[in-house]
Amino acid sequence: MATLLENWRTKAYGDELGKEEQKKLWQKYFSLEKGFYEEILKDPSHVYEGSLKELAEHFKIDSFFFTGVLDGIDESLKGYHNPIESMDEDTVVKIEIDPEKLYYNMVEAKANWLYGLPEWDQILTKERREELYKEQKRSGTVRREGRKIYPNDPCPCGSGKKYKKCCMRENAE
Repeated sequence: MATLLENWRTKAYGDELGKEEQKKLWQKYFSLEKGFYEEILKDPSHVYEGSLKELAEHFKIDSFFFTGVLDGIDESLKGYHNPIESMDEDTVVKIEIDPEKLYYNMVEAKANWLYGLPEWDQILTKERREELYKEQKRSGTVRREGRKIYPNDPCPCGSGKKYKKCCMRENAE
């Protein structure tokens, strides 16, 4: 039997659903995810703890989508990880965010609908958000020591594409 996480990832990222169904799944997920973060960011020091099912009910998200939320937030928690690989609805999980990690990871995921939420104004200064944004963008910049990479050069990532058709696009965003 597939775990909750395997079920989530298969439907969200796999080819089990048709393109239109998968698009609808993601639209619903992004809407639920935004509401989740709006609530979490109202009091970023609050620690949520309970079974997956209890927390899903608290946030008014069904267990399937809440599994996706837990998968997405796991790298932004304070010094621990939930057992997302093996969890079921009765698994006790904890959500205690590290606001700077969370903001950085939202920028990395290009989730401007999340790192642009007005709730951030009360948590991190505009200057700190700009620093974290720039720090994350620099972390993905491809540089060769001593040699400039031109748009028509082969991409240094090894994809075989020209730099302008590969990582140059990503670095420009």
